[in-house]
Amino acid sequence: MPALRIGAALIVGAVLALTPAQAAGTDTIQIVSTSGVHAFSVELATTEAEREKGLMFRRDLPDGQGMLFDFQRDQPVSFWMHNTYLSLDMLFIRSDGRIMRIAENAKPQSDDLIPSGAPVRGVLEVIAGTAREMGIKPGDCVTGAFFGKCR
Repeated sequence: MPALRIGAALIVGAVLALTPAQAAGTDTIQIVSTSGVHAFSVELATTEAEREKGLMFRRDLPDGQGMLFDFQRDQPVSFWMHNTYLSLDMLFIRSDGRIMRIAENAKPQSDDLIPSGAPVRGVLEVIAGTAREMGIKPGDCVTGAFFGKCR
């Protein structure tokens, strides 16, 4: 009988692993750029498990929404698009809230690494094309969530 319980637990675990990630919390952030102030409703990925799963298995991501990954301190990070069905823009953000780098139009389901290029505190993932459409560029400032006010 114990083998059945273990088998059932493995099946439940496998099913949960295939479901879309749901981050623990949400917040609203703003990106202050020369083109204006752009607000985003974001899911917060603050735990290792949330950061590992990210937006995997999602089939849609509405405009104005995204996922904000918090690494608690500046550090080099790399992302990939494994099991991610949507093309995304990735905004790599330093702890002072400044966007350090933008990786546009990340290829869905690719295992190619997308590095931050320098230490960053967080990464904002939004639907591909958002940065270009809104005129968001490196050096622009992110406020809200765990970022302070723009300096």
